Amino acid sequence: MKIRPFMALAAAATIAFAACTPSASTAPGTSAASSTGTGSSTTPSSQPSSSAKAASVRLQLQWTPQAQFAGYFAANSLGYFKAENLTVEMVAGGPTIVPQQVGSAPDGPEFTIAWVPKVLEAREGGSDLVDIAQIFQRSGTLSVTWKKDGYKSPCDLKGKKVGTWGFGNQYEVIAGLKNCTPSLVAGTDYENPTQNFDMLAFLAHDIDMAEAMRYNEYAQVLEATNPETGQLYSPDDLTVFDWNDYRVAMLQDALFARASWLKDPANRDVAVRFVRASIKGWIYCRDHQDDCVKFTTDAGSQLGAGHQRWMMNEINALVWPSPEGVGVLDPVFYNQTINVAIGAGIIKNRPPLEAYDQTIAKDASLTLTDQDLKGLDFKKGTVAVTPGGN
Repeated sequence: MKIRPFMALAAAATIAFAACTPSASTAPGTSAASSTGTGSSTTPSSQPSSSAKAASVRLQLQWTPQAQFAGYFAANSLGYFKAENLTVEMVAGGPTIVPQQVGSAPDGPEFTIAWVPKVLEAREGGSDLVDIAQIFQRSGTLSVTWKKDGYKSPCDLKGKKVGTWGFGNQYEVIAGLKNCTPSLVAGTDYENPTQNFDMLAFLAHDIDMAEAMRYNEYAQVLEATNPETGQLYSPDDLTVFDWNDYRVAMLQDALFARASWLKDPANRDVAVRFVRASIKGWIYCRDHQDDCVKFTTDAGSQLGAGHQRWMMNEINALVWPSPEGVGVLDPVFYNQTINVAIGAGIIKNRPPLEAYDQTIAKDASLTLTDQDLKGLDFKKGTVAVTPGGN
């Protein structure tokens, strides 16, 4: 069996992005690479960029503090938010928090980090969240099997137990299997148990394929001890399926704000300032990974510094390079996200143009002309696995 590619991507891009002309970029899920994360020759300044009015805002994290959000921790620790006259409260997420739901509430946090398809789904339910800065340029979702089981393709999992997390995190896996020839439908062609947000069921061989973020759960397997050898598991023990390779990957971490809040010009100015400080934080983390690991652990991360070091390295590879400029939506990948979401039944209709606003990230970048906003020379480094992520 094989996975069919999604069709009509270019045509869809023309329709949804009629108002913009994208520059050349790498394909969704790829990473142009030629240096070791030293794409910026200067450290972003924390000097005030304006005499803007002071504001206090909240940022809803998608999960508990971890290097997934290091750019925001850096912006806070290095005074980039303060330089914009902003006081930022980081609101932790977790397994019981639905960020797009919290962020959609009229009295919810001013800024929310969430995955794009989840917000597109929420918009069809009445949310007015707008993508104002697309930080992650590619998906980090993997599915992992044991190499000794001999699976060569996700489509080999017919009749098997395919673990996913649910809560909107499963969409890429479900879409990818549905796109097999013949299609594999959850609950009919394979079992789809809800996987806890860890790899314990996979390590216990209770499921045949597990969902894993390359920056988190995949590392949790490598940080675990193989009881048969007494050594840590290695990549050679696993067969890993990267959903970017199957054209069903969708855009993930983005910054969202409510349209009803943004319509006030004063709030839009706050959004530009917030995004500018955040961009500076992500630039800093690209070029100073160890510092950003410390900012993350200082923010209260529940996993060890070794695990956060792995995560920071992998997160940078999801942000960089940013061919359109950090925070700017890649039109090709955005339309792939829409096509996959419609094909998988996540949303019924193409979202309106007002579902995103590229002008905020672009305006935020206007005063950052001395910074490398694209990171085209970025190359992911190598991080050693530590037992238990310590």
